[in-house]
Amino acid sequence: MSPTATAPKTDHRLIFPFTAIVGQEEMKLALLLNVIDPKIGGVMIMGDRGTGKSTTIRALADLLPEIDVIADDPFNSDPNEPDWMNGNGSAHSRTIVKKKVSMVDLPLGATEDRVCGTIDIEKALSEGVKAFEPGLLAKANRGILYVDEVNLLDDHLVDVLLDSAASGWNTVEREGISIRHPARFVLVGSGNPEEGELRPQLLDRFGMHAEIHTVKEPALRVQIVEERAEFDQKPQEYIQKHHAAQEELQKRIVMAQERLPKVGMDYDLRVKISEVCSELDVDGLRGDIVTNRAAKALAAFEGRQEVTVEDIRRVITLSLRHRLRKDPLESIDSGYKVQKAFSRVFGLEESSEDNSAT
Repeated sequence: MSPTATAPKTDHRLIFPFTAIVGQEEMKLALLLNVIDPKIGGVMIMGDRGTGKSTTIRALADLLPEIDVIADDPFNSDPNEPDWMNGNGSAHSRTIVKKKVSMVDLPLGATEDRVCGTIDIEKALSEGVKAFEPGLLAKANRGILYVDEVNLLDDHLVDVLLDSAASGWNTVEREGISIRHPARFVLVGSGNPEEGELRPQLLDRFGMHAEIHTVKEPALRVQIVEERAEFDQKPQEYIQKHHAAQEELQKRIVMAQERLPKVGMDYDLRVKISEVCSELDVDGLRGDIVTNRAAKALAAFEGRQEVTVEDIRRVITLSLRHRLRKDPLESIDSGYKVQKAFSRVFGLEESSEDNSAT
């Protein structure tokens, strides 16, 4: 049995608790479902400035339970999956440490070398070893990769990120030398629609799309301001106050991850999901796949082993709204169109709750 050590302590930044975030339920749900099942394919969060996008994503990373990793391994390798270890890691003693799930911020000006990593050709030729300097994708393995203002990022880099997120691997090739390492992470992008949209073919590659808006209700705005002020004044006390709720949510996430493989969905429901996608003229099958996965993740999170129509209703807008073809002359919200098609196919009466496209 491998020895278990404690990771060296670092200065722990005080993070606003996830359970204390007021409102923005759509964004929180999308993030939780992607953590339960990373194969959903990440989240694109579009909304106004100052609506707590970055705060929520950092809070989620801080909430997640610690993971077992190989000590001193640049890829956060899982000790239970030896294939994931790099060439050097397999030679070292396999000391296992506990580590917080990493959350990597990708800066807008990042180069491809900084993101993917670089190969030292001179060292490779002179010493005959694969000298690889890992990049941000290696650091993000088994964690969360966050790209703020993703709509301003170079399209080529977005392609690289999406390819790695989909395949779970990053490959760097230079002068006939090829290095491949695991890059399994939850990709979260955020942006402000006023600063430009992502190309449809890139947008389609994100599993879910959450829209967030500035809270209009004065009482709720006051509550948000007061919660933030309390955290800023006495962060330790504030975090302690929410400790029990944070632990409870953490347990629910772990149990949902364990329950997920056992969750089933009736064949008729799967057919109806595809009917909705077909009626909305969604290109490809990504919409069908993501809706199925997200509905199962939600059922697992709610403690059930069978998907219900209500599970599908809650995730279908998040899974499909960004896959609809844009008509510049049409003013109808894409979320409303998805809910309308859902109600029609599933034979449900439209309610005001449906219209809110939650």
